[in-house]
Amino acid sequence: MNTDVIDPVTRLRLIGVPTDIGASMRGASLGPEALRVAGLPEAMARLGLQVLDAGNLQGPPNPWQPPQDGHRHLAESLAWNQAVFEAVSQALQAGEVPMMLGGDHSLAIGSIGAVAAHCRATGQRLRVIWLDAHADFNTSDITPSGNIHGMPVAVLCGHGPASLLRLAGNWGAATAGPPALSPEDIRLIGVRSVDPLERRFVHAQGLEVFDMRHLDEHGMRAAMQQALLGVDDRTHLHLSFDVDFLDPDIAPGVGTAVRGGPSYREAQLCMEMIADTSRLASLDVVELNPARDVQNRTAELVVDLVESLFGKSTLMRWRP
Repeated sequence: MNTDVIDPVTRLRLIGVPTDIGASMRGASLGPEALRVAGLPEAMARLGLQVLDAGNLQGPPNPWQPPQDGHRHLAESLAWNQAVFEAVSQALQAGEVPMMLGGDHSLAIGSIGAVAAHCRATGQRLRVIWLDAHADFNTSDITPSGNIHGMPVAVLCGHGPASLLRLAGNWGAATAGPPALSPEDIRLIGVRSVDPLERRFVHAQGLEVFDMRHLDEHGMRAAMQQALLGVDDRTHLHLSFDVDFLDPDIAPGVGTAVRGGPSYREAQLCMEMIADTSRLASLDVVELNPARDVQNRTAELVVDLVESLFGKSTLMRWRP
């Protein structure tokens, strides 16, 4: 009788969220379809995952209005994030790995809010790896633009409008409760563009940031080792991957490109080290803007990197 243990097949649920409601530039709403055109579902299936494409969520159109009280499109952003929260929650409850295909990075409020609620319910420790050129730690008091895609980390850590805080913390109708994340739950990697007042706020809150100066001085390997320190079999690892994390020379299809980002090999190493933990349980892929891309080149690169997250390896040497 064969007594070999057969690993269960990972069920991956793709959740398209076609909106640029929180962004400074139109076009991220086209991201989910660009990733599908680039072959994301097929690539995941080839790696042995059971892929369940849930299609695209629905939400209000982008009214493209100026900010009010320091926020652009707050009501619409709340509606989209509520839809994301519910979809990601359903996937987690079904034992699936949700992959949110954005859309802009404001949608991480709903995605990570759902993951945080799931971790509280199951007794898991949450670790968020936030790959981004920006810190996304603005609030209405310090934002230069009012764009909510510059605020999700702050909201998740308890700083922002009450409606988004209630959603992110899964408070329901309550008016107070713990934030979805504490500063020790998240690691920001690749940051190289931070507003002056935002920088002070990040330092005051004690977030762990591996900016590009740190990566230049110490290397991606050392940074990722430190960022993943303490991840174990009780950890739910969530990756929030803003495509502008990458250098625009290799990834031009983003709305807020910032020169001086990680190279292809640095990005591959980052993804492979996350895969090595075997703890990745949910992720966001956001801010892909096909309107600024060249022949869907950035989407194809993203698919390549996501493959590495789920087991594709460039290693030739033996790996235990």
